[in-house]
Amino acid sequence: MRSAITVCLVPEAGSGPFVYHAGLEHGCQQAAQYGFNAVEVFPRSADEIDQQQLRQLLDRHGLTVAAVGTGAGWLTQQLSLTAIDPSVAQRAAEFIRGIVELAGSFGAPAIVGSMQGRIPSPDQREPLFAQMTLAIELLAQHAARFEVPLLIEPLNRYETNVFTDLETTAAWVNSLKTKNIRILADMFHMNIEEADMSQSIRRFGPLIGHVHFADSNRRAIGLGHTDAAAVVQTLAEVGYGGYLSAEVLPWPDADSAAHQTIQSFRKLAAHI
Repeated sequence: MRSAITVCLVPEAGSGPFVYHAGLEHGCQQAAQYGFNAVEVFPRSADEIDQQQLRQLLDRHGLTVAAVGTGAGWLTQQLSLTAIDPSVAQRAAEFIRGIVELAGSFGAPAIVGSMQGRIPSPDQREPLFAQMTLAIELLAQHAARFEVPLLIEPLNRYETNVFTDLETTAAWVNSLKTKNIRILADMFHMNIEEADMSQSIRRFGPLIGHVHFADSNRRAIGLGHTDAAAVVQTLAEVGYGGYLSAEVLPWPDADSAAHQTIQSFRKLAAHI
């Protein structure tokens, strides 16, 4: 398993669960200083990333891109794949497609989390869910051209009513024709929704393509009550070899969160 830390480039997400918010150069420099293997980037859009700058920063600091988030489409434009207005859903798919291409050019997957949206009423669930499923199938096929998966992130019930747990998400993933979709297991959301985090990982481990390494209070691992050792051990048992990426609050400040995360990562990795 490898370590990653989040770098957010979306001013509107200034209070969100991302460690660094002061630009790509600063985020990459700090990630390297603390010994992370990679950065997970949250851009405002695909067009707003200077790819040449990012490549230079990665080379300079010996980093890779772990994943690229799409949540700014929801945060800044209220786009989602389950939007009632088909034109809005189409714009959401186009936004994600841009991120898929950006991430793919760095050999990384794109994340669909908040862009799954929220279905407003039970009678709209079937058509809107079908609309989202078709879009995801096409996006995953596009990601396959870059030889990377598309990541679907279950969120807790207070953020969505589409995908909230690993079991429901895995059943849906397994039902699709496209086999290029993986689940992002976020330990913060899992702490709310999974009855037994380790058991869920054991059951659905082959489908897990990325992990958000966050404690129960969305602070760095070791600052909440999650049994992170059990989770990491179970991930090792199911053969997970991807990133543990710190999508956490910069508490009490960004560098403290980075230090706490990498210390926890090293301690836990040493015992597997």
